[in-house]
Amino acid sequence: MQKFLEKVPLRFNDVTVTDAGINTDEFLRAAQGVVMLFDELGSAAFMPVKSDIEGNINKVRTKFLTNPLQFDTLEKIIYAEAGTKDRTATQGLLWLKRGLDFTAKGIARNIADMSEELSDSFTDAYTKTLKEFHNFIIKGVFSMAMKACPARNDFYAKLGGSYNDVVGDLRPWVDALQNLVDKLSDFYRKGSYDKGL
Repeated sequence: MQKFLEKVPLRFNDVTVTDAGINTDEFLRAAQGVVMLFDELGSAAFMPVKSDIEGNINKVRTKFLTNPLQFDTLEKIIYAEAGTKDRTATQGLLWLKRGLDFTAKGIARNIADMSEELSDSFTDAYTKTLKEFHNFIIKGVFSMAMKACPARNDFYAKLGGSYNDVVGDLRPWVDALQNLVDKLSDFYRKGSYDKGL
């Protein structure tokens, strides 16, 4: 059986980061792996989560494709939209970052606590990342999705074996994802790019 991380278009650990910022195309290809992860969870309850992440990837990709040389880093997209009326990609990246933060924190917590079920790990991650930004209806959708998480052993089996079989690849992937999310969060905060979005 092929392991999950062998199927993703690009791992987060392989995304190029330079002084100019995070490579846009590579980041979006790696983020597509998170969409694939929600497919692996195999529950219709995760469709809204998956759809949200996918939609935000598309918003950023649409902007990137208007001028791939100019927008070769995520930061350059945000700089270009700053102060304009159309901040679609900036908003899409903000929500993509939040969704990826939720995913990274949920998986990292589950890796760290070998006795915790996935539903508990993702519920805690939701509380720490997305909950404050959601209205009552969306909170209910996420609550339902958290309850629909597969059992811990089933999750790791879907990723390619037992916990011990996949954690060696999964931990660096999640750590790299969290590092990129943290870089983006710092960038948004320092420039107040999330104001009004």
